[in-house]
Amino acid sequence: MSRNARINTLLLLAVAALAVLPLVLGLGDHKEEPFTGADGEAEAAITELEPDYEPWFSPLYEPPSGEIESALFSLQAALGAGVLAYYFGLHRGRRQGEERAKAAAEDSDTATPAA
Repeated sequence: MSRNARINTLLLLAVAALAVLPLVLGLGDHKEEPFTGADGEAEAAITELEPDYEPWFSPLYEPPSGEIESALFSLQAALGAGVLAYYFGLHRGRRQGEERAKAAAEDSDTATPAA
């Protein structure tokens, strides 16, 4: 197994552990909704500290259901991952192309006899 394959495997195992360990260890068992998002946690903390608090503005678009909200969030995450993957792939491809062009130029310089 190559070094890159080992690193990728370790990274995948780390991500899987981050997803599974909180469930296995029961880290959210003491809460009514154990794994709510940061927005829900912030809202609960604000209403606990300041019960009369009113938000400064309302959302531009309020999805009709939680499923649609989750789908839109997933779409946003997928688009962001696609943009990042495209950028890193383009950057890597350009770097590899420059390396190949440099290697080809060096090969052609050594193959040409000097006058």
